[in-house]
Amino acid sequence: MITVEGLTFRYPGSAEPAVRGMDFEVGRGEIFGFLGPSGAGKSTTQKILIGLLTGHGGRISVWGKEPADWGPDYYERVGVSFELPNHYLKLTARENLEFFASLYAGVTRDPLELLDLVGLAGDADTRVGKFSKGMQMRLVFVRALLHNPELLFLDEPTSGLDPTNARKVKDLVLAEKARGKTVFLTTHDMATADELCDRVAFVVDGRIVALNSPRELKVERSQRRVRVEYRDRSGELARRDFGMDRLAEDDDFLALLKNEAVETIHSKEATLDDVFVEATGRRLT
Repeated sequence: MITVEGLTFRYPGSAEPAVRGMDFEVGRGEIFGFLGPSGAGKSTTQKILIGLLTGHGGRISVWGKEPADWGPDYYERVGVSFELPNHYLKLTARENLEFFASLYAGVTRDPLELLDLVGLAGDADTRVGKFSKGMQMRLVFVRALLHNPELLFLDEPTSGLDPTNARKVKDLVLAEKARGKTVFLTTHDMATADELCDRVAFVVDGRIVALNSPRELKVERSQRRVRVEYRDRSGELARRDFGMDRLAEDDDFLALLKNEAVETIHSKEATLDDVFVEATGRRLT
């Protein structure tokens, strides 16, 4: 679906490039996560892929062509949810969606149906200028789905959302994947990426420093140890760690299971945050 080779980009007047030689591919039907701190080059890369920024170095191919070579037809096939709301504030939510639907040549989805999916049907006829940021973000998201695009570019789609509405957006992203759509997800939210993405790329200072599935990234850096939490004779919560190899032959582990009131048993799996710190030497903020 997407092939990027040796991508570079420098903003006019900037001493340092924003993107420094990126290489990656995105497969059809994949949710591909682009993770990194603010200023890492995530949004710049997405804007190049969308066609909003030109003058890049290297090669980009989307469906076998550079985005610019597709012409206006490109935007019939891609949907974009921006990091910041960009609506017509004097129009209602329904009017915003109806206006943008009128710009597409093909069949579009029912605005009220889309608003209902993100809990905004009751505010369909409210001016968007009265919406909270979270409501505007949900409207930005469903606007990207209006024309049933094959490829979705989502920039921080759960930003500013409470847990309930973030869950709705995540479920809709997974539903789009189930329908065969491809999703390029830009975020600095590790939990969202871990839950949604088939693969993730860690981006720092305009470079990709790690790329794999969240599961593989975590397993590669996990400790082969098991932690058991149990209640000791005084009723206090205690814990012990055991090596995972030959665990079934560990007499101390078996005795603890037999003789103590075990509360939890967990492998010491790394989190994506742990992986990011190890790969980059910094924390994601």
